[in-house]
Amino acid sequence: MAPTLQSQKMSHSRFLNRELSWLEFNQRVLDEALNPDVPLLERVKFFCICHSNLDEFFEVRVAGLKQQIESEVVERGPDGLTASETLRQVLRRTRRLVEVADACWRDQLIPRLADQGIRFLEFAQLDETDRAWLENYYQKQIHPVLTPLAVDPSHPFPHLLNKSLNLAVRLNLTQNGVFLRRSAFVQVPRVLPRLVKLPRADNSGQDYVFLAHVIEGNLTQLFPGTTIEGCWQVRVTRNSELYIDEEETSNLLKAVENELHNRRRGEAVRLEVERECPPDVQQFLLEQLGLTPEDLFVIEGEVNPIRLMAILEGDHSPELRDAPFIAPIPAWARGSEDLFQLIRERDRMLHHPYESFDTVIRFLHQAATDPHVLAIKQTLYRTGGDARVVGALMEAARNGKQVTAVVELKARFDEANNIQWARRLEEAGVHVVYGLVGWKIHCKIALVVRQDEDRIRRYVHLATGNYNASTARFYTDLGVFTARPEFGEDATNLFNLLTGVCQFQGTRKLVVAPYELHSRLLALIEREAGHARRGIPGRIIIKMNSLVDGEIIEALYAASAAGVQVDLIVRGICCLRPGVAGLSENITVRSIVDRFLEHSRIYWFGNGLQPEVYVASADWMPRNFFRRIEVAFPIEDGVLRERITSEILTHSLADNVKARFLQADGSYSALKQKKGGPFHRSQSRFMEIALARPRSASTRQASKKNGPLLRPRPT
Repeated sequence: MAPTLQSQKMSHSRFLNRELSWLEFNQRVLDEALNPDVPLLERVKFFCICHSNLDEFFEVRVAGLKQQIESEVVERGPDGLTASETLRQVLRRTRRLVEVADACWRDQLIPRLADQGIRFLEFAQLDETDRAWLENYYQKQIHPVLTPLAVDPSHPFPHLLNKSLNLAVRLNLTQNGVFLRRSAFVQVPRVLPRLVKLPRADNSGQDYVFLAHVIEGNLTQLFPGTTIEGCWQVRVTRNSELYIDEEETSNLLKAVENELHNRRRGEAVRLEVERECPPDVQQFLLEQLGLTPEDLFVIEGEVNPIRLMAILEGDHSPELRDAPFIAPIPAWARGSEDLFQLIRERDRMLHHPYESFDTVIRFLHQAATDPHVLAIKQTLYRTGGDARVVGALMEAARNGKQVTAVVELKARFDEANNIQWARRLEEAGVHVVYGLVGWKIHCKIALVVRQDEDRIRRYVHLATGNYNASTARFYTDLGVFTARPEFGEDATNLFNLLTGVCQFQGTRKLVVAPYELHSRLLALIEREAGHARRGIPGRIIIKMNSLVDGEIIEALYAASAAGVQVDLIVRGICCLRPGVAGLSENITVRSIVDRFLEHSRIYWFGNGLQPEVYVASADWMPRNFFRRIEVAFPIEDGVLRERITSEILTHSLADNVKARFLQADGSYSALKQKKGGPFHRSQSRFMEIALARPRSASTRQASKKNGPLLRPRPT
């Protein structure tokens, strides 16, 4: 029997819209820029991150919605909205977000920065000395790089590159006695600093002029013999998804490289213009770009404010920043020069960025130079610019070891970086492969095969985050070292799957997507529900970045109805509606946005008072379950399991400063503070624990002090 319209509506009301949920996450990022308790330069950082996030959202998600509409896709999503309906709501919500961001910059950040001696000056505010210096700077550094692009019968409308800042110029001239009005464009060069810092002999302040304003003040030199009627900053965002038929291409690296060139020229999806841009110029731009007025965003502040991050460079103004934190080497890694010996003794864990990523670098370099190491195999998703990880692999190859790197070329917006490293690895003698056709390799795993004194042993590092020393300083992630034979066997079989021609044969310990992770999680959730139905306390705690998968959400609803207490710590997108009577009243969803980016994935199941804990690379989204190679792995060492339970999850659940709670309508709210009550900020606590741990008697004793798992409810 087909579902009735009423039952469909009830089903749709069970889910929040994915895109709108993401926008709420970006609002929480912006909230940090609005928060007067956050140090001023950190507020600027969050302001820039909010805009950077929004760029990627339009490049990928909004572009995808537009493609669905153009393809006349009419199917409704789990939330009941069509692509057209979703796009309308997305643009409406984004407009409100941008208005708040503009007001944040204009009314809060600019005045407070000026109070601290950091100013952004207009030409009218410059004295003669500054004007002379800027004139010289323009002539020597800027003018030679500029290219004016006319729009007239012999010059078609130029291609405005993705996310490039441009000046739309309207000018007048007389040719052969005929008055002409013309248009032109000038791209603000990306190769130059977007902020021009004015020299100050006494270093008493930091005064900047925007590069675009410097160019605006010198347009007559670019268009001699004309009268400049006006110029306005404009910016186009384009579809940046890569479209590669892996089945048809014979060289994936070349195919990705070629497609990267097309990214800058994709279909336009958004037009941003400054407030003073006249309506007729706006309409002209929309027509040329194939956009509608709904795609237009009139910016009250700076167009493309992401480059404001430049004012954070250097070590100036420490009083306007978070207190510095240098992650210590964990106590267990200080006791011996031989990491292999330490890992043989027991499983070891790192909690980044609170514990230094240098231990992972040390593990790889020790493997590269140890004469007893026979082979190294590693996945690389986002490599970053730090050469130490790939450098260890290249060094190992030069030392005659068998080295294999599985490089994911399609890691979004890191493709060019990964292509560069892949080539360098191949030149060094590393065997480089690109994984399996049709699936991204998103798991984070390194395998070292070593001839120990007693036998060949396999050492495995498994993690939630990338092998990227840069992001490891501000992403929260977990990494585990183990020499357990079952893990080594599973890791070997996984790499054989990634590099060879074979069918998945199953695993003993690792849980691998797309083969079994989804079904295993459904079974674990149902097990908790079964316990609750039999009167045994059921409990689920999940920490992740995104929750989208409909079948998993329905399973969590069923567990809630059975009496299972479900705590979800979801940083970003969450399509589950918590706190709905008869559906999800036993489910609480909180998001933590703070100094570091919450990135670790932890799956905790009560299992009848015998907790089962998994750490994973995968969020709970269809793409992670069915279109990526992901790995979840059980924590079998009791000390590590206790640390995750009583330290990491406990403090995350107890956070009443940075945590925001998801409401049934999709909005988020802070936990109401009791006057004079205790304030608990999880990331601050983790920094304290990391610095204190070397003085602790034992990890188990320290974690016992934290007490039982806490579960504060929003009020």
